[in-house]
Amino acid sequence: MNRILNLLFLLVFITSCSFHKNSKFWNKEKIIIEQNTIDKKISKNEKIINLELNANLKINLKENSINNSFINNLSNNNGRINYKGVLENKQKYKFSKIKNFDQYEPKIIFHENNIIFFDNKGSILNFDNKSNLLWKKNYYLKPEKKINPILFFANNNNFLIVADNISKLYALDINTGELLWSKRNNAPFNSQIKIYKDKFYVIDFENTLRSYSIESGEEEWSVVTKKSLVRSQKKLSIVIKEDKIFFNNSLGLITSVDINTGQLLWQIPTEKSIVYDESFFLKTSELIGNDNALFFSNNKNNFFSLNMESGYINWQQKINSSLRPTIVGDLLFTISENGYLFVVEKKTGNIIRISDVFGKFKKKLRKKIHPTGFIVGKNSIYLTTSHGRLLEIDTISGKNQSILKIDKNKISRPSILNQDMFIITDNSIIRLN
Repeated sequence: MNRILNLLFLLVFITSCSFHKNSKFWNKEKIIIEQNTIDKKISKNEKIINLELNANLKINLKENSINNSFINNLSNNNGRINYKGVLENKQKYKFSKIKNFDQYEPKIIFHENNIIFFDNKGSILNFDNKSNLLWKKNYYLKPEKKINPILFFANNNNFLIVADNISKLYALDINTGELLWSKRNNAPFNSQIKIYKDKFYVIDFENTLRSYSIESGEEEWSVVTKKSLVRSQKKLSIVIKEDKIFFNNSLGLITSVDINTGQLLWQIPTEKSIVYDESFFLKTSELIGNDNALFFSNNKNNFFSLNMESGYINWQQKINSSLRPTIVGDLLFTISENGYLFVVEKKTGNIIRISDVFGKFKKKLRKKIHPTGFIVGKNSIYLTTSHGRLLEIDTISGKNQSILKIDKNKISRPSILNQDMFIITDNSIIRLN
């Protein structure tokens, strides 16, 4: 009897497995990318990938670029940036060292041709394009300055919105730096801030998304998601599209709500089960939106594409990365925690090329370092690392072109304004031409 049941189970398993061309299993169908033929592609793989694939494949991107994509980008997708730097001239602005810089992801923001950042005491610094300091403002009391607040920014033409990791939320006149209003939250903040019309949106450490009026700072609505007992240091992210807002929390839960009312539209967990203490170690990349899909990954070897309307999974791939991905046309670029550049078909999730961009580092060193962020420029991909290096990678070949030493410790993801690159260290802003 048991033998018969085993045979029936085997028959059901075999007939239920799908091997058609969209099933994500291996197949021999060739992919054509701009006159290049690819003989191999990878679908799902349960192990962390540490080998190259189609290493000699040339990928020629079409002449499309996005300008000013670092300014109030609602989709988080920077795409291909119209930047081709020579990386020869370097300028540095030094400030008091930011404590715990390696645990957070502080970023500079741009207003017209000006650069805005902060220092270790919470002073906000506004520079012009010639590196002249336009204004410097600090709205913290002495006890607060000693805590060394980490600041997060968003801006439009008139307002600079500031949230921090000690529960303060305030707005400045972006042209003068004068304080307009200031509020206190029940919990600290650690997320992107997004401005949309006359509101802005931010997530606190209790995994609550909050909507505020820009003019007054009054809370309009909030959406509570499951709390974690341990505070993750990974910055949470927000995408806005067509009056819908999408965000993640520290437990890997992705939520969509109506941006006007805060009404829940859908929710999906991306981890089947997670012990609360383990949430400290879960690192989810920033969400990006493109067409009608959300894309993101985590350091648990999962990369997702979700349908924005329903939250259903379009595809899931085994890529171990907590970096913000980038989409250019039909291709998705990401870099894994162990230093491999992946080029993926946006619609299917099939991997079409993997390049080892840490190959020039010694084995002992590469085990200790990890990538901190990247952008796709006109001809090159620019990647920063946890040990202060800037890698220039040829987009066509995926080969490492140069390695520039910026610092000896962690440096930020590059930001681009016009034809200048800006990188943050724990005590300076580096400007590269």
